[in-house]
Amino acid sequence: MLKKIIRFTNNLKLKHKLIISYILVVMIPVLIVGGSLVGFFRSEAMERAIDQATNNVEKTKSQLGNMLRVPVDVSNTLLLDKDLERVVSTRYDNVLELTKAYLNYSGFQQFPRTYREVASVRFYYDNPTLINNTQLIPVTDSIAKTEWYQEALKTKSIRWAYIAVDDVLPVGKLSLIRQLPFPDQRTSGVLMVSLDQEELNRILRQEPFETLIVDDQGIIVAAQKPGLVGRVLDQMDYGRNLSTKGKGTHQLEIKGEKSYVVVDDVFPESSANGLKIISFFSTESIVKDANRVSLIGLLIILLVLLFALAFVYIVSFLTSNRLLRLSRHLNRLALGDLNVVSRIDGNDEIGQLYRQFNYMVESIRMLMDQVVEKTEQNTALELAQREIKLKMMASQINPHFLFNALESIRMNAHMKGEKEIANVVRLLGRLMRKNLEVGRERTPLKEEVEMVRSYLEIQKFRYESRLQYELHVDPEANEIRLPPLIIQPLVENSVVHGVEGKEDGVEVVIEIRKLENHILVKVKDNGLGMTPERLAEVQGSISGSEESEEKRIGLRNVHQRLVLSYGEPHGLKISSEYGKGTEISFTIPCNV
Repeated sequence: MLKKIIRFTNNLKLKHKLIISYILVVMIPVLIVGGSLVGFFRSEAMERAIDQATNNVEKTKSQLGNMLRVPVDVSNTLLLDKDLERVVSTRYDNVLELTKAYLNYSGFQQFPRTYREVASVRFYYDNPTLINNTQLIPVTDSIAKTEWYQEALKTKSIRWAYIAVDDVLPVGKLSLIRQLPFPDQRTSGVLMVSLDQEELNRILRQEPFETLIVDDQGIIVAAQKPGLVGRVLDQMDYGRNLSTKGKGTHQLEIKGEKSYVVVDDVFPESSANGLKIISFFSTESIVKDANRVSLIGLLIILLVLLFALAFVYIVSFLTSNRLLRLSRHLNRLALGDLNVVSRIDGNDEIGQLYRQFNYMVESIRMLMDQVVEKTEQNTALELAQREIKLKMMASQINPHFLFNALESIRMNAHMKGEKEIANVVRLLGRLMRKNLEVGRERTPLKEEVEMVRSYLEIQKFRYESRLQYELHVDPEANEIRLPPLIIQPLVENSVVHGVEGKEDGVEVVIEIRKLENHILVKVKDNGLGMTPERLAEVQGSISGSEESEEKRIGLRNVHQRLVLSYGEPHGLKISSEYGKGTEISFTIPCNV
């Protein structure tokens, strides 16, 4: 797939590549980023609107709670009013007595004057001698059948309800309904404290979103539009039953538009029921400004991109046209026309390329002349090199001649009884043969061990009692393959430096063990050892890039081959203590 894309790209013309690159690298990302920003701005605007609506509902809830606290305090005051109990529970024989009693009692009149939140106070009591003066009202059959009156007699808790205009009295306001018991009379009446509708609507008047306050029956008790007060929420054209929505934020479709609705509950103290605050706004009204700004921004971006596209097209056309002219000159050069000269203006890369082209043509002409001049010299030189090569090949010594000569010396020594010399010559021949075969990439460990053993026997013949050695090899490691001439240089280092440094000779111990997942090779001697300074110098030299010329295969060579073959952890580890000896070790992974 990748090769097809590369082949397709290489087959396109330069101007098409530039235009496609511009579209893929600039236009599409910019449009994606622009679309993402539009979505981000819409989301931010919506979140801010939801937060604002939530905060507004919280503020409305706080203001409404403070307002509802006033009628609660009024009802608590009247709950302990003995004058009220006396006035309503007395049986009057005539209207004059009743009128005097009404004139002497002014308990209800003070509350509307004192609290602007209170519109009126009414008390309903079952006493047929009372007369309805819009404040103290005798209970009639029509009043007794009303739902709010019956609910009030069932509980001593406060209830909140909207009293419609078409009831017994034209109230048309949100009212507190509460039973006032008279223990001494073993009777009770019903108190109604109506809230001022203007004060209630004023709470919602400054809200930026449409906000309603409804009672538990779904009747609107306050609204920004006063005409909505008294209407049932379920009968509105919102398209959703908003009164059933619980507290929180909901996404609904209201009046055919996607909208957000924020709902909260208000439960005054000692109340059996409460009120619900509903605030909603259209999604389109919130994102309208963001959409307009985003649309203008996208249009500007699109115009800029189109202008840039036209500019890229013009630049690509001029560039490809100059390159086509250069291509025609190259074709003439390919056909052998060395007199072609390119004349194109400009100091950019293409202009520089044209100047280099002219320089190249001139250089080719000069080189052609030089080639003709030096052809005879090269022919003579080639003949001389072939003659030297034949002489060098004739002077080479056949390695088999050397092995046959050593074998003759060994047999002659053996026939004369010089068995030790014969054995050493045999070991020397084996060692030389192994050295000539080191071109193999890997060699079995047992063959490497045989080379080490041959080398040690030859050195023992040389140094006699000054050299002692021990060779411990784990049989499980014999078939492990490793780079050739890895162990022998380490042994040679121990023998040479150990024997030369100590008069009483040296003991070399070679230990090869198979561990869990690798082979451990350890060469140690009891030679003179190294000082810390010398040890640091040796450790630094094995990682260097150059090696002393007098060493054919040294420690650095062994270390570098181990690192290249198995990695840095498997390189040489050198430890030494002056006067006690030196230990060199390395590991070989078994799975390689």
